Amino acid sequence: MSLHTLAWTHRPVLLEPAVDALVTTPHGVYVDGTFGRGGHARAVLQRLSSDGRLVAFDKDPQAVEVATQGPRRIDDARFSIRHASFAHMREALAAMGIAQVHGVLLDLGVSSPQIDDPARGFSFRHDGPLDMRMDPTRGESAAGFLLHADERRIAEVIRDYGEERFAVPIAKALVARRQGGSPVRTTGELAQLVARAVKTREPGQDPATRTFQALRILVNAELSDLEQGLNAAIELLAPLGRLAVISFHSLEDRIVKTFIARESRSEVDRRAPFAPARRPLRLRALARIRADEAECRANPRARSAILRVAERLGEEVPA
Repeated sequence: MSLHTLAWTHRPVLLEPAVDALVTTPHGVYVDGTFGRGGHARAVLQRLSSDGRLVAFDKDPQAVEVATQGPRRIDDARFSIRHASFAHMREALAAMGIAQVHGVLLDLGVSSPQIDDPARGFSFRHDGPLDMRMDPTRGESAAGFLLHADERRIAEVIRDYGEERFAVPIAKALVARRQGGSPVRTTGELAQLVARAVKTREPGQDPATRTFQALRILVNAELSDLEQGLNAAIELLAPLGRLAVISFHSLEDRIVKTFIARESRSEVDRRAPFAPARRPLRLRALARIRADEAECRANPRARSAILRVAERLGEEVPA
């Protein structure tokens, strides 16, 4: 089914705070590393002058389709999009002749349209194939991973990426089912299996939440992509350029927080305390922003969102 025939609506979390923090000069070059359905991109373009520029990235071919085709396409000479992970933004921008940008925005995690489409396999609320790939044209699906991984590896993934205390019994149940000749292949089957294996659940949270998160992170290499993307962003940012990252769970936010903290302090050789710092400060942390109550009431997903903003240090280059 074409994406244009689906009546999905999606308003990004922390839209105004993120764009306010990101866009500091209307004639700048900006990167939207997670186009999604274009909410942030459209808001950024509204802030740019005629000589500004926005380059977007997305792993999901459906997102690229939305940006370039049909009624929701962005028909703007200042805008372009690449079907790629933001982890590779530096190489992609270099190929376009762009060496520096004035801002990089990353809105992490899965988008509402991806969750709401049963065929994508992201949600336990709708039964569908257990896929979970943001780019279904490449890589291994979640079902494919569970078809061959051993019990120890499955438990490790669910524990480390889902912070699930019942990772071992879940892994045992998955392997037992596979050995019985009926491996888990759908989201509904996985949700039911986890519900039986998890002895207690957090109030208001489905017992499958953490397992689904873990498999999604694994399948899409989300944490390694984030680390690569942050390193690429700091190399791309012009002096006083902004990095704005919205995360939705503790694993992502910990990586972002640690990265900004590390780049916001000099590294001193403790063996020679009077020697110059071995690494200069490259970032200044500016803000940590949560959604207000009105946004949380309108969109429950906003409750877990954290926006962190940092600025590249150095002297501003005259325009």
